[in-house]
Amino acid sequence: MKPPLKKGSPDDFQTPPEALTPLLPFLKKDWTIWECASGKGNLSTYLKKQGFKVISTDLLTGKDFLSYEPKQYDCIITNPPYALKQEFLERAYCLGKPFAFLLPLTTFETAKRQQYFKHCGLEVIFLDKRINFETPDGSGDGSWFATAWFTNWLKIGKQMSFTTIK
Repeated sequence: MKPPLKKGSPDDFQTPPEALTPLLPFLKKDWTIWECASGKGNLSTYLKKQGFKVISTDLLTGKDFLSYEPKQYDCIITNPPYALKQEFLERAYCLGKPFAFLLPLTTFETAKRQQYFKHCGLEVIFLDKRINFETPDGSGDGSWFATAWFTNWLKIGKQMSFTTIK
């Protein structure tokens, strides 16, 4: 197991709310969404404004996704720490609920992970532009890598979908 993350680490990036727009058509309005790596709460706040009930947890506030689970939720949506992406994926598959993780496209690069996706199932929503993440110092100077929503059990209907960020 990798060491816990610290505030200001390379994994302490915040996701702008517009990154969620491609997921909204696939989320049921009566769902309780667990945002399990909520950081400052950008995604949670946006989901609440869209009318969803949201449970926000984060390792930095004492709720580790890898060992904690809320009593009632319907779906998991987050931008997980990339250093722990495999652990987050494995945990999400084990929990058996619909999930969507915003991950770098390099997530596809290992043969082991490709076999894992082939075995477990995966639907990916590719974004038309890079996400302008908020950096630990508060700036949002862009991203040097492309990301996509890695999902399962959301019933996207295609293994690969392409969308526009609004």
